[in-house]
Amino acid sequence: SPIWGKEDMDFVVPQHIPTCFTCIKEDGMTALHVMHAPDPSQPFDLEQIVQYALIFGWPGLENTWQGIAFDFAYRMHWQTLFGFALCQALCATSAAKLVVVRQLVLVMAWPRMYREAVASYNAAFLDQPMVAQYRSHLNLMQVHVPDEMAQNFSDDNALCILLHNQIPLDWVDHTYMYGVVYLEQQFHSPTMSLDIFHEIDDERLQRLSHYSTPPAIP
Repeated sequence: SPIWGKEDMDFVVPQHIPTCFTCIKEDGMTALHVMHAPDPSQPFDLEQIVQYALIFGWPGLENTWQGIAFDFAYRMHWQTLFGFALCQALCATSAAKLVVVRQLVLVMAWPRMYREAVASYNAAFLDQPMVAQYRSHLNLMQVHVPDEMAQNFSDDNALCILLHNQIPLDWVDHTYMYGVVYLEQQFHSPTMSLDIFHEIDDERLQRLSHYSTPPAIP
């Protein structure tokens, strides 16, 4: 299972990075090699995402993949990759997707926030507690937020998405580094107000000092 991938930076195997962007067809003619986008029906096929990200988000290019950490040695941080995959699995493609992802990232970057929400939910619904799904074929429902309602989407809504989809607690813990990298990238872009960033990061640091770094899946 890709969910149990290495938590630290690891080398991507060479065959994931094509050095030739042309191929020979059956008739002997040369054609441009087409790299297809990752299959949306397999959101946790991390190797597929790695290959696509390294081609179209090549280290040094401005076209970066928000939240994913990799370097010029093509080492990929698997925790950040898993956080990216989880957001893609839960967020439908729309103009409001960026807002939804940001709120999910906030939950991921604040240690124990999701655990507190699950505990509150279970206390309120003793007869129907949240049971995390660990099945090989996940039953996930993507969120569709109308563009006109995007600005009203909050971290509470993001928590509801995770709860409704029965996302395991340790999965969200595992995405902590994705949240940190995503916020760090936003800090260096004009899309986030510095006041908002400092407010979010101050809360993250307070939680970090109180709860320590969320454990990664071994």
